Amino acid sequence: MKKLNRTTYAVIIIGILFFIFGFVTWLNGTLIPFLKLACQLKSDTQAFFVTFSFYMAYFFLAIPSSYVLKKTGYKNGMALGLFVMAIGSIIFIPAANARNFGLFLTGLFVQGMGLALLQTASNPYISIIGPIQSAAKRISIMGICNKTAGMLSPIIVGGLVLKNATSIEEKIMSATDVNEKEILLNDLAHRVITPYIIITIVLVIMAVMITKSSLPEIASDEKETDTYKPGPEKTSVFQYPHLMLGVLCLFLYVGVEVMAGDAIGTYGKHMGMPLDQTKYFTAFTLFAMLAGYVIGIFTIPKFISQQRALAISAILGAIFTIGVFVSSGYVSITFIALLGLANALMWPAIFPLAIDGLGKFTKFASALLIMGIAGGAIIPLIYTSLRDSAHLSNSLSFLICMFPCYVYIFYYAVKGFKVGKPFALKAVATAA
Repeated sequence: MKKLNRTTYAVIIIGILFFIFGFVTWLNGTLIPFLKLACQLKSDTQAFFVTFSFYMAYFFLAIPSSYVLKKTGYKNGMALGLFVMAIGSIIFIPAANARNFGLFLTGLFVQGMGLALLQTASNPYISIIGPIQSAAKRISIMGICNKTAGMLSPIIVGGLVLKNATSIEEKIMSATDVNEKEILLNDLAHRVITPYIIITIVLVIMAVMITKSSLPEIASDEKETDTYKPGPEKTSVFQYPHLMLGVLCLFLYVGVEVMAGDAIGTYGKHMGMPLDQTKYFTAFTLFAMLAGYVIGIFTIPKFISQQRALAISAILGAIFTIGVFVSSGYVSITFIALLGLANALMWPAIFPLAIDGLGKFTKFASALLIMGIAGGAIIPLIYTSLRDSAHLSNSLSFLICMFPCYVYIFYYAVKGFKVGKPFALKAVATAA
């Protein structure tokens, strides 16, 4: 059997990692309605602290992660991230036993800490393990692994923890005896224990495997790369405007991605759709994202450049958002799911465009970009706050949150990625 080359081996290993943290990440769409019911939360805004706790961990831990990676290297940093994720997963056991929402949020935050380290290592790794011009193609492969896992997680875990959810919800709401209600709620909360024990075991096994693997270490700390002429040597990562604009772009992108994936069920529930249906809506969005990644693999950079793919994606996102606003019922849910298709190629394009030419600053720049994942914490809360506190309609709140994000992403695709570069990335800019 022919020995795998260095890049192919790395892509396979990192692909497995993306599958694992995709499975964990996209459980949030299931946890939002589950915890709202099990912990008897009063509003969707409270329930969306699930995504807030999870994604804010990236904001606080991304920069410390870059310093950890300087000490550990990429491979050991990935293994450490998996161990931290395992700790976060095991916290779900006492949280379920106590039915304590704060403890659930703590587990989610710790999981996010591990993912911050894991993503700070794995995203630049997959970007620079091969030619920068084909980075979006490699990240698209990672996206397929991530979103395939994301499709499976609400089906598998959602099917377990929210089985007969509508019936259980009705029993809890109609229960007049306090003890009876507590028994129903405790039984519901305990459903997450077995899935999270399994997740913990898998994370620990994978961490050990990564530690013992022959995953190649890559050097990015030497000097600025020559994909464009940078002029005088930079002394700070903050001297790269295209990176700073990219951080904001990624912040907004993750916000709209989480809205399309995790808020789709809440959107449907707010329109009166039963929980037994809405618990699977996240899988629809991720299926659309999966289709987008397949398109990216076959078209980038052979037929279309990374930034042109980003521009087209932003336009589609804006169109589908308007479709959500002007429609209702299952038609609007379909438009939200189609946002998955629009969002699919955004991360694969934004990340390599933002870190291009950074050389010795790549790890720290990656940390700044990972901080941008906090958009997944902020934008969904703005949506629920506009609807619940400002009393705007469901569709208008969605439009206000989503449409401006796609406008900015379009700007970054056509101009923002070039700001501060004396010579734009020629190979990427002409790849179409």
